[in-house]
Order: sequence, then structure tokens, then C-alpha cells
Amino acid sequence: MGLLQIHSPVAVFLSKPVLSSHSRLPCLPPLQDSAKNFGQSSLFSSSPGIRDRLFSLSTVPRKLLCTPPQGKHVREDYLVKKLSAQEVQELVRGERNVPLIIDFYATWCGPCILMAQELEMLAVEYENNAMIVKVDTDDECDFARDMQVRGLPTLYFISPDPNKEAIRTEGLIPIQMMRDILDNEM
Repeated sequence: MGLLQIHSPVAVFLSKPVLSSHSRLPCLPPLQDSAKNFGQSSLFSSSPGIRDRLFSLSTVPRKLLCTPPQGKHVREDYLVKKLSAQEVQELVRGERNVPLIIDFYATWCGPCILMAQELEMLAVEYENNAMIVKVDTDDECDFARDMQVRGLPTLYFISPDPNKEAIRTEGLIPIQMMRDILDNEM
């Protein structure tokens, strides 16, 4: 195996390292006896030393500038409510006068967070003309599997008319497409 020595502007492939009076090997610190010093300087050591000063956490409690948010994706004042699988099944089987939109999401999913913002705007716009709920696929993984959720976010548009089939979308869709489905297909 050869070495690649770079000279500006040409790289030369050499079969052996070339040493001259101008080139030096990198200087490394002398090796110490690992049997003597293992307990003292090892990163895995439990004895106090430099390692503890460098990697220890402060024992002084941190002062919070403000209270942390209750939940990033679900709050009491949101119009789109998070429901369990049982609650969603009761909604689908029950009597409704408005279309139902079910959002299957995950808290770690970037497009789901963007979709949640669009759904919240849609919930304000269609406050009395549509019901929008969300299901966390990490909490309700069996229900998500039964509903054939393979990609996130997945939306189901379910008409109040039992003769109409549900419309399923997968991935981030624009709010105008959701309006068109609600206005024309439901």
C-alpha cells in the first residue's frame, strides 16, 4: 500500500514514504506504563483526577428563565385534539353531521409538525363544518397498523355519509388540497 503525498498543485502516489532532512515524523508523547497509570488517568477510572473536573456536571441547580411548555404538539387551547384509538373508533361509528379528519402523526416527525400547523388553521376556518382529531402513532401503534399507516403524516377524511368512502392521504399536503377535499368530496 502506498502513500499519497500532496505537493502543490500535483498529488504524487508513492510506494514508500519519502524522508528528507526537511520532513519529520509527527512527535508523539512517550508511552507510559499502562499498568501503573491505568487507574489514575483512564477515562473509565472512578478515582478523582483531571477527568472528574473536565467531565463533571455542575451541582448548582439551574435557574429557569421561564417555565417549560406543557407540550409542543398538544395543548388544551388547540382546536385539534389528541384522541386515543378507542375514542376515534367511537367517533367514526357514531352519528356525525360534519366530516371527520384523522391525523396520524408522531412527535419526532418534521412534516407532521408542519401539518399540525396547517390543520390548526383549517380547524379555525372550518370550526363548525369539520371535526379534526389527531392520533399519536407511537402511543397507538396497533391502531395505526390496523389503519394501514405506513408513512407520516397520514390523513383520513371520513364523510358523515356512510355510503361515501374515506379519502386517505400520506405525506405533507397543502392546506388548499385539504380545503378542496372537504368542500368537494365530503
